Amino acid sequence: MPMEILLYVVPVVLAITVHEAAHGYAARHFGDTTAERAGRITLNPFSHIDPVGTVAVPLGIYLLSAISGGGGILFGWAKPVPVNFARLRNPKADMLWVAAAGPFANFVMAVGWTAVAAFAFGSAPGTYGHALWMMSTGNYGGIAINCVLMFLNLVPIPPLDGGRIAVSLLPNKLAWRYARVEPYGFPILLLLLVSGVLGRILSPPLNLFADGLLALFGL
Repeated sequence: MPMEILLYVVPVVLAITVHEAAHGYAARHFGDTTAERAGRITLNPFSHIDPVGTVAVPLGIYLLSAISGGGGILFGWAKPVPVNFARLRNPKADMLWVAAAGPFANFVMAVGWTAVAAFAFGSAPGTYGHALWMMSTGNYGGIAINCVLMFLNLVPIPPLDGGRIAVSLLPNKLAWRYARVEPYGFPILLLLLVSGVLGRILSPPLNLFADGLLALFGL
């Protein structure tokens, strides 16, 4: 178990770090330098890790699932990248691209980890290929964690990325009303998680996407 945890640290930390840095990079591109001035456009994981949300909660879920023999949606969070949407050149429209940058980064990494899995699958037995295979295809490996982060963050509940995308796309009056859900977004998400509703909603598209990636690379 300790070795498995070590193998999963790399893809989990990388998934979270690149996701958050992508938000900051997109915000800078569209005119807001808040994240850059805060030192958050970086691949240094220590700039993005939240001790509770990034370490304690996911580790606790992993250990509980290992003990119970079950599985589920791996849940956690990083320190939010500060974005001042009012400083974007076109705040409402540009909000969509800043929000979408994180899930898109996870999409790219999911594809990348699938390529790693294909390489590991073709490597000689007894080499580093087994470790790479576990790191990319395990229950909490690179493919799984990036697929989960992508689909989870696309749930249209503010302050998740999907919620901000919805606010960007809605007409102004509806967008303003929908944005007011944000203070209650996290409790709503937790309720959906512990009730199992979130898993039932996300599992079909998540599994379909992951299986499609594996099939695309002949795995």
